[in-house]
Amino acid sequence: MLGARPPKAKRPPPRRKPAAPKSAVPKAPALDLTQRLLHRDGLMLIIDKPAGIAVHAGPRGGDTLEDFLGQLRFGLPADPQLAHRLDRDTSGCLVLGRHRKALRRLGALFAEGKVEKTYWALVLGAPAADSGRIEAPLAKLNAVKGWKMLVAPDGQPAVTEWRVLGRGEGRAWIECRPLTGRTHQIRVHLAHLGHPILGDPLYGPREQASRGQPLHLHARRIVVPLYPGKPAVVAEAPLPAALKPGFAACGFVE
Repeated sequence: MLGARPPKAKRPPPRRKPAAPKSAVPKAPALDLTQRLLHRDGLMLIIDKPAGIAVHAGPRGGDTLEDFLGQLRFGLPADPQLAHRLDRDTSGCLVLGRHRKALRRLGALFAEGKVEKTYWALVLGAPAADSGRIEAPLAKLNAVKGWKMLVAPDGQPAVTEWRVLGRGEGRAWIECRPLTGRTHQIRVHLAHLGHPILGDPLYGPREQASRGQPLHLHARRIVVPLYPGKPAVVAEAPLPAALKPGFAACGFVE
């Protein structure tokens, strides 16, 4: 028909912004490392590492301490990095370098054995002596179901000094000073002494693995001579609440 208007073109539906994938949605931090800070300066941080979290990624997967280190930048452009390591189930003093120069300096101090580390352990049974020195080389044993360390004549040299701080209920509260830094050193050495750590499913009695007892090993104190001509930096980590009853039975007082 003459004069008829052409039909209006349909407008395309408005574009909707795609929903952010679940992985991109920020999560609330499950671990607040700022509340676990024991020392902070321009080169180094010392934190109180909680038990139950690995310091870096491994075959077991899950969250690691490295996932939360961004909380500790304090104005620097990069996350701090590990200067040494603690086992997943060990709590206490852990040193971080705030940048590459700091990590190089800290790495040299640890490699030269100049960093003094003190651990507390609660062991099964009570040693007859009040103190001693364990010199037992350690090697890594690869097994079908996993790996572990063991005392071996051809292993790497490993030395641990120890002394009893208290006894009670068939257990002993022991202070250990590792003079070398081998993997699982204190755990293996105390088991080699005949007194494995309470809650150690790898080096203790087999029945411990099913009891749900936490590993009673705590990195209590660390001394870092980081600045020449100045007093060493000293940090102490409080004993976790889960470990207090066991240590209290051997004389620990808050």
